[in-house]
Amino acid sequence: MSIKKLVQMIFNKTTVNSKQHPSPEQTPYILMGGEDTVRRLANRFYDIMASAPEAKELYAIHPLPLDNIRQKFFEFLSGWLGGPALFEEKYGHPRLRARHLPFTVNEQLRDQWMFCMNSALDEVVEHKMLREGIRQSIGQLASHMINC
Repeated sequence: MSIKKLVQMIFNKTTVNSKQHPSPEQTPYILMGGEDTVRRLANRFYDIMASAPEAKELYAIHPLPLDNIRQKFFEFLSGWLGGPALFEEKYGHPRLRARHLPFTVNEQLRDQWMFCMNSALDEVVEHKMLREGIRQSIGQLASHMINC
């Protein structure tokens, strides 16, 4: 199953009081606000990583400057959230675990990564149910990256 389909399945949960919820026509990408909001999320993630003491070790293993990785992360998030598959168009399937195997990814680094993502989600994604769905799904993905 593709990541895109998994995200759509996770986000199709609704409650009686839900106003909007993701569907194949209303993807998380669209509900968030499209390209501008997804780019803001990616950039805010890296801003937090670069400045938060809680992410010191995570920041230390990233190549500087962060411009290229910010763009790649935006492209990945675009497709992952149901928008244009920018990353796949440029680089092929994300193969995230394989791409991260050259790096030691332990629980501490996963937790630092999630600290940055959770903080960015809290600041950028206004829709609470959508934010929590993304948080849960991306948390599972981050845990899958652990390789030691």
